[in-house]
Amino acid sequence: MSDPESSIVKQTEDGRVEIVDGTSLIGSPLYNHDLAPVPISERNWTTYNFAALWMSMSACIPTYILASGLIAEGMNWWQSLLTIFIGNVIVLVPIILNSFPGTKYGIPFPVFARSAYGTLGSNLPALMRAAVACGWFGIQTWIGGTAVNVLLSSIIPQWSSALSAEVFGYTLSVWASFALFWGLNVLVIFRGMDQVRRLAGLAAPFVFVMTASLCFWAVSNANGLGQILSQEGRLNDPSTFFPKFIPALSAMIGFWATLSLNMPDFTRFGRSQREQTVGQVVALPLAMTVYSGMGVLITSAAVIIYPHAPMKDLWDPIKLSGQFHEPWLIGMAMFTIAVATLCVNIAANVVSPANDFANTFPRWISFRTGGLITGVIGIFMQPWRLLADADSYIFGWLQGYSGGLGSIAGVLVVDYWLLKRQNLDLPALYLEDNRYTYTNGWNFRAVIATLLGCIAAWIGLLLPALKVLYEYAWFIGFGVAALVYLLLSWNAFKPSGNITK
Repeated sequence: MSDPESSIVKQTEDGRVEIVDGTSLIGSPLYNHDLAPVPISERNWTTYNFAALWMSMSACIPTYILASGLIAEGMNWWQSLLTIFIGNVIVLVPIILNSFPGTKYGIPFPVFARSAYGTLGSNLPALMRAAVACGWFGIQTWIGGTAVNVLLSSIIPQWSSALSAEVFGYTLSVWASFALFWGLNVLVIFRGMDQVRRLAGLAAPFVFVMTASLCFWAVSNANGLGQILSQEGRLNDPSTFFPKFIPALSAMIGFWATLSLNMPDFTRFGRSQREQTVGQVVALPLAMTVYSGMGVLITSAAVIIYPHAPMKDLWDPIKLSGQFHEPWLIGMAMFTIAVATLCVNIAANVVSPANDFANTFPRWISFRTGGLITGVIGIFMQPWRLLADADSYIFGWLQGYSGGLGSIAGVLVVDYWLLKRQNLDLPALYLEDNRYTYTNGWNFRAVIATLLGCIAAWIGLLLPALKVLYEYAWFIGFGVAALVYLLLSWNAFKPSGNITK
């Protein structure tokens, strides 16, 4: 293999970097077409594309359930929205910090992780992130499949009756709809990243308009906003509010903890740092708060419209549709849910794990193959169990994985911004036996920091006396991992950001 220095690296006036001659990378076990840095000429995502991406990813049923779930747990409308807004402002910080290397170097998340964890060690954060994404893929696909089942039942009266036999507690019509929606996701995956960009741009405004229409229907049938906004929650004093608020806030951050790591998978296509930053800063908190507000509004209105229905049938929009009597309303709601779920599932839950699996075995796994693997694993994670109720969804699933991903984020932020000072050797990220090889491909400082962060975040599950640490899981994981990695690594780096031997 030729010397890494034979690759010509060009930097533009705005700081973006590309490899002009990448012949030295061909044949490297760390390189394939899907992981290669995006040429500057092909970085075509604008401010609108990033804003539309967040709008489309926010306008999904898990966001709706997030808000309505807090209502079901006892918060009133303003408490739930405040919790969601604060959580999204906090998680926006690591999202932006980890977005910069993607736009500067045109590299995806698993390649970026090589700079901190090593050429082989990067598989640790990549596979941890991929495992969570597979779970999310399963959740979103189950939600979408359920929506398709209700939609088909409203259009084809014989659909449910013809497939009424049950398997694992669900009718064959549900399983058939799940398989149909799963196949639609895989089809989009095989169309590639450009299809993701187009889908996000088209779906985002449609989903918001349709959900706003459903809000109008809900408010009208609840006799206006007055009675909705006057509803009191069960958490009316600090002693009852904060025991729910703190873990809920950590869960809100956990909601986007995956994207706080892998935004380079998207920002690698950005035309400039300004465009990707503005698009994300404006869209994420606004879109999440607005769409969550719609979920809160509809759920609060449903309590008034259907006073005898149990809350478990009101916080989930698909179960809520079972209370409707108008076929057109059911059809509109289910079609909107299906479109929203398809878009966010591909963007948030397939792109990144597909890259992660490709990074693990670059020679054998492509982006498309990685996406297919994600889809298969998502089924085996049994998403129907994760969506059993609001408590298991918010304080089990979201809270559980946030500590682990927070630990990875702490290492990446410290490594890129403090230790390497935003300077990476781009060709070396794709070549063996270089500064990012560390010890046999592993930077054990990063691994130790990540493991200690995870232990600190999760130990409260085993020791009740330390439960408070689990309630702050993302914060604890991020803080402990960042501090440990900084202490272990400070003397190992020169001011230029190069590893000393």
